[in-house]
Amino acid sequence: QVHLVESGGGSVQPGGSLRLSCTASGYISDIHCMGWYRQGPGKERERVATIYFFETTRSIYVGDSWRGRFTISQNNAKDSVFLQMNNLTPDDTGLYVCAADRRCPPSASGTWTQGTEVTVSS
Repeated sequence: QVHLVESGGGSVQPGGSLRLSCTASGYISDIHCMGWYRQGPGKERERVATIYFFETTRSIYVGDSWRGRFTISQNNAKDSVFLQMNNLTPDDTGLYVCAADRRCPPSASGTWTQGTEVTVSS
């Protein structure tokens, strides 16, 4: 079983930055993909960014809406991922959920957090 703990989020003005963290514990050897999804107000859940990692292979995905502003990274232990969010806009507002799974993108049967709120407003 895998357990995820996320941190970060909060309120920021347009143009500001935030950093989200997500750390996995438990059977992390079963995890090969970690990342973030966004649930915006009145919108469907969207994949923001994920990292796939297996042995020496690593693949990063960043959604079109966030490419160039958001960066996903991973620590050396491969049990934590970080989402650096720069130049935030009100459209980035939403619930950011961390996910981990053997497959990428993470499936519904993977491990998901409750999410952390990000609010971008002047």
